[in-house]
Parts: sequence; C-alpha cells; structure tokens
Amino acid sequence: MTEARQQVAQARRIVVKIGSSSLTTASGGLDADRVDALVDVLAKARSGGEKDIVLVSSGAIAAGLAPLGLRRRPKDLARQQAAASVGQGLLVARYTASFARYGVRVGQVLLTTDDTSRRAHYRNAYRTLDQLLAMGALPVVNENDTVATDEIRFGDNDRLAALVAHLVRADLLVLLSDVDGLYDGDPARPGTSRIDEVRGPDDIAHVQIGSAGKAGVGTGGMVTKVEAARIAAAAGIPVVLTSASHAAGALAGRATGTYFHRTGRRSADRLLWLAHASTPQGALILDEGAVHAIVDGHKSLLPAGIAAVEGDFAAGDPVELRDPHGRAVARGLVNFDAKELPQLLGRSTRDLARELGPGYEREVVHRDDLVVLHA
Repeated sequence: MTEARQQVAQARRIVVKIGSSSLTTASGGLDADRVDALVDVLAKARSGGEKDIVLVSSGAIAAGLAPLGLRRRPKDLARQQAAASVGQGLLVARYTASFARYGVRVGQVLLTTDDTSRRAHYRNAYRTLDQLLAMGALPVVNENDTVATDEIRFGDNDRLAALVAHLVRADLLVLLSDVDGLYDGDPARPGTSRIDEVRGPDDIAHVQIGSAGKAGVGTGGMVTKVEAARIAAAAGIPVVLTSASHAAGALAGRATGTYFHRTGRRSADRLLWLAHASTPQGALILDEGAVHAIVDGHKSLLPAGIAAVEGDFAAGDPVELRDPHGRAVARGLVNFDAKELPQLLGRSTRDLARELGPGYEREVVHRDDLVVLHA
C-alpha cells in the first residue's frame, strides 16, 4: 500500500458523495439494491466507532421522477422542486430502512448556499453535523432542492460534498459515480487509461473531461467531480474518485480510482463557502487604492474606496469586488443595501458618522467577511 493510500485507510472522518446515476434506474426511481449495496459498505467502514462518515447523496429529484410520471429530469425549476419534494422523502426513507439493518440512525441535513455563506447559518450547519456525528448518527446531506432558487443553489452535489468535507473537518473525500476514476480520454474508447494519481492541476491540464451522463438524471459529470476534487485538495483534503462498485476498496485504501493529493492547507471555514458556493447579487467597483488595500493588505473595504455600485442587493448579500478594469478580485458580504451606498461613495466613515449617525461609521465589507479571488 502506498503512503497516499495508507492515509486513506487511516482517515477518521470521511465524506462520501454518491451520484444519482449510481442510485436510480435510468427511468427514474430508486434502485433498492444499489442503495443497500452502498449502505453495506458504509456501515462496515464505520463499524467499531473508529470512523465518522457523512453521506452527501444525490437522487432526490431522480427518485421523484417516476412517481410523478416524468420520464426525464425536468429543465424548469418548479418541476425540479416538485420532484425533489416527492423524492427527498423516498430517498431518506430508503436510507433509514437500509441503515436500520445495522442499527445505525440517519439524520437528514438539507442545505442551500444561503445557509452556508452567512456567518450565523454556517455555524448552525457545522453544529448540527458535528452533533449528529457525536451522537453516533450518520448525516445524509443534500441540497434543499425543494426550496432552493437559482440564486441560492450549489448547482451540483459534487461541489457541495467538497464544501461539506471542509465544514466537518474531514480527513478524506470520496466521490462515487458510475466511472471508476478519471481517464486521459473517453473511457469508452480503446487506448485510454485511468489516471492513478493527481498531484496538481498541471497533471490533468491535457485531459478532456466529459459532462453529465446519458441517463439524464444527474447534473454533474466528470467536470464537476474534478472541480470538487480541486476545491477539496486546495483546502487540504485528499480525494478519491471512483465508481460506487469500488467504494469498499476505496475506503480500505486499495489502489482503485484516482487519488487527488492535497495541494493546499485548510483555510478559514466560511470563506471557502463564500468563494465557491455563493452567487454574487451585485458588484462594487473599487479604485486602485482599495484594490491594493484588500488584495495585498488584507484590509476591510471602506466607502472611500468605492467608485461605483452595480446590481440590486440587500445588506448581508454576497457581492463581487472588482478593480477599475472590471476584473473580480474578491468576494464579500456587504453591510449596506445597494440603494444606500451611492450617498456613501468616496467618503470617510468619520464624515458619514457625523452627518448620518454612528451606524455609518463602519466597513462596507469587513475583512472577516471577504475572500480574495486573485492575488
């Protein structure tokens, strides 16, 4: 066993993500045998209490297709939400019954980006997941498709899994799909081979990566899995990408799938969500001095450094911070409504407090609520 795979076997807290195509039939509806096979592997891996496992499971919308008479995943948000409403109950009920064979309790956790990019909501998400694990339950996480709008969606559960792995301080992320790893070409074509290890982006810069599968029940494909692996690896979490049928081997540290080495260190928890899971509701155009203060000096954004405001956002919303050329250099949570800001631009907080009151002697974006995108 290589040193990398030995680290996999020794991981104590693991996030496992399973895709829709690995849980459902092509026509929609849950495949009970597939669910049970996954549960068998996870229950065995956590037996003895030495490992914590969080399951990020797709399949809610796919599970709701057949019961609602839908042949394929609908494109419109309203019918997706309806399918999720029906399918989410079926999915969790199936997991609950299957894990009950091993005496394991299941706790459902539904998230939107709004729950995780705002400070108080983020802390609540962490506390819930951590407490479930402390009490011996197995959290089943999914995007809250029933109520999520386009503006507050993760878009795919691969990225959600990478962010959850960071949230719960996981030692390992395992991404399971219907392909047994990342290939240097189309796996269906002769002459292609699986990439065993990825040490950084340069290792796969030449690889053409495919999109969602033919079944039409998922949203991801290899593109989103590689992006999720990049996010997790950059945050200090190794990743194994393989097929659901090789899940047991992956968790045991055997040489299956593609192993993504860590490429960075753990960052501030909530800032990872802000960078990768939030959708900016507007933009603030900065002068060069403010860009330098934020990117190089890690300072808060003050009204004096803002040249213009774009979009219609409310206090607490994520916004992009752009340089004078329109390039996004940072993202942050804004402390004022868009309609409040024009009267503040270019002015010192001391002057604003004197004229408008003490509530205006504060940052537009505090440095604790700000992540730099380009150095």
